[in-house]
Amino acid sequence: MSEKRSIARSIQTYLKKYPIVAITGPRQSGKTTMLKKQFSKYRYVNLENPDMRQFAQRDPRSFMKEYDKYVIFDEVQRVPELFSYMQAMVDDSGIMGQFIISGSQNFQLMHRITQSLAGRVALFKLQPFDISELKQAGLFSNDYQKLMLKGFYPAIYDRKIPSRVFYNNYIQTYIERDITELIHVRDTKAFRNFLALCATRAGQMLNLNALANECGISQPTAKSWLSVLESSYIIFLLHPYFKNYSKRIVKTPKLYFYDTGLLAHLLKITTVTLDNKGMLFENMMVAELMKKNGHRNEMNDLWYWRDSAGHEVDVLLQDDEKLRTVEIKCTQTIYEETYKGLLWFSDLAGNQVKSRILIYAGDEIQKRTKVKIVPWQAIYDEA
Repeated sequence: MSEKRSIARSIQTYLKKYPIVAITGPRQSGKTTMLKKQFSKYRYVNLENPDMRQFAQRDPRSFMKEYDKYVIFDEVQRVPELFSYMQAMVDDSGIMGQFIISGSQNFQLMHRITQSLAGRVALFKLQPFDISELKQAGLFSNDYQKLMLKGFYPAIYDRKIPSRVFYNNYIQTYIERDITELIHVRDTKAFRNFLALCATRAGQMLNLNALANECGISQPTAKSWLSVLESSYIIFLLHPYFKNYSKRIVKTPKLYFYDTGLLAHLLKITTVTLDNKGMLFENMMVAELMKKNGHRNEMNDLWYWRDSAGHEVDVLLQDDEKLRTVEIKCTQTIYEETYKGLLWFSDLAGNQVKSRILIYAGDEIQKRTKVKIVPWQAIYDEA
């Protein structure tokens, strides 16, 4: 399959502006495939390869002399000695796009970048497929319920691996192995339970104390585990909008998963029901807005807003000095009551609001007087 990743266009642009471009993202999100296919003019070096890694570790000077420019170093965090050499080389050469670096252990990679390469690197995050990429590759399903359960990881589509099999292996081989090694977790059963408990809180405001107590771990441990799930791009926290339009705004972040297939697997959901479809749909759409922001390099800040009276807006996007406000509803019938949160916030924020968008489970775009109604599958074109 010859799918093209939309993030590649932005990467090409910044290869002309920075000496190094770094690609992070969760394991199995398609980083290696994209780098090989869409940056074929670069030589590709995989430092997971024992021979290459040994060469780089034992004789880094000769290694960097051999691979001195227009090279992709994949899994570069495996040879931390290379970061200092790259720093010196790009400072001396002044060549833009000299190196592309990538890695699947994002915590270690980011640590090395901030330590040695700050100011020299343009950073990109590749997530699993987004809706626009599935459409372009002819893989898109117009059945949102099917898509939520199937998930978005490339291997499910490229190799036709059943979602249940893929996610079971993904948890065991990547999440448990990588993360437990990184933070030295001794009790993998407790960590798996923690991950499952996070899934039960998807789309909800995070109560770290309650999460720690239910898992039987300390709050500092829960905070550490949550942080590493974030840095591994398994979950993300959507923080509340900071401007105090109301003195009684909620200040607690909400927890989401980047991939609804993984979320459904952790919750043991095999069929979409009235009880779970609203949560899954909201998570999928918020995650798509996050992927859109990253894959198209829009660099907008994303928040949610809620006050103590229960008025809420699911997503606020900073667009220049204005706000785009987004409500998400898993329904095919729209009443004014459906988007009352958007109108309430608009009354508070006044001319700070650039647009009001309702993403819903229907099929038609509707332009009403106060709100634009956008079908879920058109999120990349209209939201």
